Amino acid sequence: MKILVTRRIMEPAIELLKKYGEVEVNPHDRPMTREELLKAIADKDAVLTQLVDKVDSEFFDHAPNVKIVANYAVGYDNIDVEEATRRGVYVTNTPDVLTNATAELAWALLFAAARRIVEADKFMRGGHYKGWGPMLFLGKGVTGKTLGVIGAGRIGQAFARMSKGFNMKILYYDFERKENFEKEMGAQFVPLDELLKEADFISIHVPLTPQTRHLIGEREFSLMKPSAILINTARGPIVDEKALVKALKEKKIFAAGLDVYEREPEFEPELAELDNVVMLPHIGSATEESRLDMAMLAANNIVDFIEGRVPRTLVNKEVLNKK
Repeated sequence: MKILVTRRIMEPAIELLKKYGEVEVNPHDRPMTREELLKAIADKDAVLTQLVDKVDSEFFDHAPNVKIVANYAVGYDNIDVEEATRRGVYVTNTPDVLTNATAELAWALLFAAARRIVEADKFMRGGHYKGWGPMLFLGKGVTGKTLGVIGAGRIGQAFARMSKGFNMKILYYDFERKENFEKEMGAQFVPLDELLKEADFISIHVPLTPQTRHLIGEREFSLMKPSAILINTARGPIVDEKALVKALKEKKIFAAGLDVYEREPEFEPELAELDNVVMLPHIGSATEESRLDMAMLAANNIVDFIEGRVPRTLVNKEVLNKK
């Protein structure tokens, strides 16, 4: 069994894979170029991919022996799952293990944006602090406010649960109601437009699909309160980035906190010029614990396949009918 790991991950996962086959790991501290990836997969039976690796028809044409693609992410919008299934290739992801880490980061962004943490830090480092002032860096309080959750999946629900200590009203929008979530948290299921109008803090937790691309655009920003804060730790293209820049510049919303971008690693240049946005380099799952768990889950999916078991987080269960 020949296995490709397209970016170095935690060593215990690599060592596990080495027990089951010949493992090639991208030696560079960067994503593989398309040319490097297509060349490397030519003789591989399994590939442990990253979110930036595009797995499409061209990929499979260059990888005639590949039987499983284990994605090192909960999302798998980088993979043409339908094409993989057609070719009898298993696709897996890493759900659950990054849920709390990503929810925690959404809260970190919320507080940083609400209390203007990054602005204040720059102010201090620049030597501008001359003493306490009653109007210095006034931000937005959190306790007792209305929290809007767009997407009540694992991460969205975990994010909402973390609000318990702040006595917040929780509104949520999803493509289906989550009655257990409503009972547990007292959350209210509302149309998206109502959530946008009522929420003080809006956090995005839906997957990227054709239906959610640019889910938040100029019209949606016009519905939000001028005091609203938008958080996105899901996928960048869910938000129209040009419309976001316009909303921030024109003070149609108070602030934003971003961990993802529409054309990663690029982003709208004007974002970097604005003080009312906090920007992070896609580190939602970047805790030592979560990244180890993700690596081990991705590796164990490959091990499951090698040992003849159904991989534990198989995405395309339809592929089982092709065997």
